[in-house]
This record gives sequence, structure tokens and C-alpha cells, in this order.
Amino acid sequence: MRHSTSHPSTYVVAIGSNRRGRHGPPRAEVAAAITLLDGTASPIIASAPLGPSTRTFANAAVLIRSTVPPPALLDRLKAIERDFGRRRGRRWGERVIDLDIVLWSGGTWRSPTLTIPHPAFRMRDFVLRPMAAIAPRWRDPRTARTVRQLHARLTRARAVPNARR
Repeated sequence: MRHSTSHPSTYVVAIGSNRRGRHGPPRAEVAAAITLLDGTASPIIASAPLGPSTRTFANAAVLIRSTVPPPALLDRLKAIERDFGRRRGRRWGERVIDLDIVLWSGGTWRSPTLTIPHPAFRMRDFVLRPMAAIAPRWRDPRTARTVRQLHARLTRARAVPNARR
């Protein structure tokens, strides 16, 4: 897929941390990443971990504009992760910083190293809740639902089983 670099694109980048790094505790790591990305940021929230990790995450989302295509932005995000001290380890394990491209104004992107929209974002409150604060009307190119609608569907789906107890 080709994308012109002459016009800026808008991206939503999800940020997460659940391990102290050189900037301090997870919330400080997320705040430092927000500063580097230089965009419109959501509030930082706390969320329960997925998988084997036991530490609470700090999460946020940032809306950024860039003239680079998705693979170049991914390279930049991976470089930031390395600079923050991120090391590849166990899936869903503890990490100083995690930066994921969730949505892109160009719609969809698929390559061996990158899929946009992020394949799991529709099922993750810790991604949708921050996104809803900064881009509630952004439409998912796969479902045509807005971020606000996706978040409402997810939280409603979780609330229904608990209401029956």
C-alpha cells in the first residue's frame, strides 16, 4: 500500500506502562512518552493488566499528525521504546513503555510488521476509554462504528453479565 508523504496523516497511538523506568513510575513514563509524541493526549488512566503481569498499567492515547507513512511511524515508536529501556520479553509481561499505532486517517494498513487498525483495540477498555476522550467520533474503518460506539458496546457487554448475578 502506498501513502503520499506530502499531506499530514493523523494517527492514534496507544501508550501503556507498568514498570518503573528512567522517568519514574509508570504514570511518569506515560507522561514522558506523551511529551515526546507532541500531540493531543487523553488523561492517563490506571488499568488492570492482561496476561501474566500483576502490575497495574498506566494508559493513555495520543492523537498525532505526521507526514510519515505508517511503517516509518512504527520505526519511530520502536526507537522511543528502546530509548525508554523497553526490552522484548514475555508477551503481555511487564514493560517500561508500550507504544501502538491503533488508527490512521488513511484507513487500513497491513504488512508483516504492522496492522492498522490494531487488531485487538475493539476489545480493550484501556485503549478505547482514552481514545474516546480525544477522538470519540473517529470511525473504525473495519466496522464503521465510532470510538464512542465501540467503547459503549464494550462496556455494556461487560456490564450485562454482572447485572444478572
